[in-house]
Amino acid sequence: MRSISKFAPAMIFFLGVGASAQEGRPTQMWEFGVLGGGSIYSSDSVSGPAGSGSVGIKNGPAVGVFLGSNGRKFGGELRYDFLPGDLKLSSGGTNVGFSGMAHAIHYDAMYYFTPKGSRIRPFISGGAGVKVYQGTGSLVQNQPLGGLALLTDTHEAAALGTFGGGVKAKISRRVMFRAEVQDYLTPFPRQVIAEGPGAKINGMLHDIVFTAGIGFVF
Repeated sequence: MRSISKFAPAMIFFLGVGASAQEGRPTQMWEFGVLGGGSIYSSDSVSGPAGSGSVGIKNGPAVGVFLGSNGRKFGGELRYDFLPGDLKLSSGGTNVGFSGMAHAIHYDAMYYFTPKGSRIRPFISGGAGVKVYQGTGSLVQNQPLGGLALLTDTHEAAALGTFGGGVKAKISRRVMFRAEVQDYLTPFPRQVIAEGPGAKINGMLHDIVFTAGIGFVF
């Protein structure tokens, strides 16, 4: 949980931007919706006395729900995403897998390039929150490549930064279609994927999440 503090200033900033952008605008619209798509993870390298390899999380589906407000130029939304994705480790032709998943909760501030009421509204977004990684498989003795890393049945909360953009299109007065791509950036979950003796995993973990969905305006 200690790593959450790394993104705390950014989270406070985006919360402030979203709130101030909507202050004093009684004509703002609220929107609730659902999203579905996929998740593409980056892989990181691991190296140590036992050799070197690649470690990370397998690509998988992504589903989510959001609640937000839309102003003339600015908006903001609170969002939850469920991201199934197995843990993975490979080296020298040996591949190890372990079932897993992640949950993300974040607030995103949004800037629209066209005014409220437009049929098409491109936007960029950025925010912060928390992402919980979880290994859900069963541990086995003498896991292959255990000298590099150990895939574990634990869970770990990490600070989350989000950056991306997309477009909304009006289907009717109360229904909006949207499509977007976001980069979910966290420190590497070194408790769920634990480094082996003397080994080191390099880099942050990027998760490119692409989704489309429907929002209902009220």
